[in-house]
Amino acid sequence: MTHVLFVFGVAACAAAFACWEIQIEGSAGWASALPTWRVDNAFTRIFFSGRPLTGYHLYAHLFVILIAHLPVWLGFGRISAQGEAKIWSFLIFFWITEDFLWFAFNPEFGLKRFRPDHIWWHAPTWWWIMPRDYWVFGPIGGVLYWWAQRL
Repeated sequence: MTHVLFVFGVAACAAAFACWEIQIEGSAGWASALPTWRVDNAFTRIFFSGRPLTGYHLYAHLFVILIAHLPVWLGFGRISAQGEAKIWSFLIFFWITEDFLWFAFNPEFGLKRFRPDHIWWHAPTWWWIMPRDYWVFGPIGGVLYWWAQRL
């Protein structure tokens, strides 16, 4: 049951965030039409898979990281390697799922347009049927989740 609740929690949080982000970005993905700062250099292209770092994404990621740790800070759990592994697994699966659902739920995209020729910010790192980030970080999230269960 723990695994089911974890998957449900990831999916529910990712769906809510994806819907919220669609309201903010509309069809202009990667904050391309938002009035936010951007940093585009060799470091950010490596860290963000060829995309610039935006103020929007920096603060969205920080917010989600802080919220994911909030139960520990409020005393509902204790700080541990197992807890951190599960939190970071959640965060990885959350962002992969949220990114995919942004396309699936977005009326300007949908699953038919989930292809590199329609998604400039994922196109340079598209592997087969999905962005490279999904292929790379998905297994990392899986290993962290597995490790959290073993501790």
